[in-house]
Amino acid sequence: MAFNTGSALLDALVLSVVSDESTYGYKITQDVRAVMDVSESTLYPVLRRLQKNGSLDTYDREFAGRNRRYYSITPDGCKQLEQYRNDWRDYQKKIDKVLFGGDSK
Repeated sequence: MAFNTGSALLDALVLSVVSDESTYGYKITQDVRAVMDVSESTLYPVLRRLQKNGSLDTYDREFAGRNRRYYSITPDGCKQLEQYRNDWRDYQKKIDKVLFGGDSK
């Protein structure tokens, strides 16, 4: 069974992956795929949207004779990631309460 993966969850996962260190699109895709089934064609628009809204910066670096685009999180992206993390904790508590009953920590 799969749960719905909205754009906010994808944004949060991408920002989280990039928050540790600058990395390139394929690596981001692999890291996100470790937790959900998404295609590259789904994630590249997410990367462009996050870049457009100021959450990510990009730069190119040569790798094996070709340019590779790297993504890094901006200060605004860090703020957005922190908000996503707080929202996720609240959401998780509410879902856990319904799924498992009682108060969840």
